Amino acid sequence: MISISKLLCELDAESDGLRYDDANRSSVSQISEKKQQRPVVVWNTTKRCNLYCSHCYATADTDGLPNELSTTEGKQLIDQLAEFGVPVLLFSGGEPLIREDLVELVSYAADSGIRPVLSTNGTLLTESKATALREAGLAYAGISVDGLSERNDEFRGKDGAFEAAVRGIEACLASGLKTGLRYTITKHNAPDLINIVDLLTDVGVDRFCFYHLDYGGRGKEIVDADLTPGQKRAAIETLCDLTRSYHQQGEEIETLLVGNYADAGFLVEYAYREFGVQKATQVYEYLHKNGGDPTGERIADVDPLGNVHLNQFWQGYSIGNVREQPFGELWTDESNPLLQALRNRRAHLEGRCQDCAYVDICRGGSRLRALTVNDGLFAPDPQCYLFDSEIEETAIERNDATATGYSSAD
Repeated sequence: MISISKLLCELDAESDGLRYDDANRSSVSQISEKKQQRPVVVWNTTKRCNLYCSHCYATADTDGLPNELSTTEGKQLIDQLAEFGVPVLLFSGGEPLIREDLVELVSYAADSGIRPVLSTNGTLLTESKATALREAGLAYAGISVDGLSERNDEFRGKDGAFEAAVRGIEACLASGLKTGLRYTITKHNAPDLINIVDLLTDVGVDRFCFYHLDYGGRGKEIVDADLTPGQKRAAIETLCDLTRSYHQQGEEIETLLVGNYADAGFLVEYAYREFGVQKATQVYEYLHKNGGDPTGERIADVDPLGNVHLNQFWQGYSIGNVREQPFGELWTDESNPLLQALRNRRAHLEGRCQDCAYVDICRGGSRLRALTVNDGLFAPDPQCYLFDSEIEETAIERNDATATGYSSAD
């Protein structure tokens, strides 16, 4: 994740230590005092779902899978993750609220010292359920809304899904559970972007996660629905402008970008243009600490059957199963050639990524998109939207004597 609000508006957040190794300067209680050493883990607790979303990376459906991890096996997984030092466990699906033992599992994770968070479509959330989850130790619920009413319902395959998700958001807020809105942009819902951000303030949410489409699961079937690189660039610029505008009005919205590390290079360029070289340098330094695309390093996924994946979108490849071998052993297996290559990807990147000036804060972007579109694990990410001039030289390197400079008092 990349935080627009942190980098451009200097908004402190509980993830500053985990993400930017900046806990000491943050005024907010931190998830971790140090930058993460172990991956955040997404657990797809079930393949069952009450919706049928066009972009679902887990290809969820109403039936789910036989032999999904049981309550006992789920607790064993949590034990493995706690022993390995995993900082955050994201309960996902399908739709995790379909599992009757979700509150029990959340409580077990919290008691194990792992921060439990939730990814949900929100339609099954009531105030009593949200309260039970909060009391069990759930730290955060991210609720997906992919456009306003008509577009969201079409995207999610069910009439009334938008209104039900908004009710779910309101239920979480009423229960005192920290809540955010998640939105995956495509050509179909891009016109709703500004209105979706406005929806945040209408319902009282102060966290917005903007997801790029990755090409896994059913997302692979709608590659043509992705924005062009130019459209993607325009959308990110709009989101940067909106975030700054809200902050100038006193609305401290936390805005996060997920799934395309071309965003890192763009934010440096944006900061240079809007604030000057000093601010651009500060943004670059934070993003360098962040480390670029985290696949196979700072993010991991466990599917409903216990298979371990390199991120939640890349369900087609597994490095092993937690029923057969502990998560920590699988994740640190240096004999796995793909893990080894991903963790040393700078040496393998091809095309415009090879000599990109921003490679250290991007690390090539999505390997899954590259593999899907360009048929090469280390080919360029087809959704890189940086200009050739930006690839050749960073804004900081292009700086000249006319740069405005920046100070926090500006």
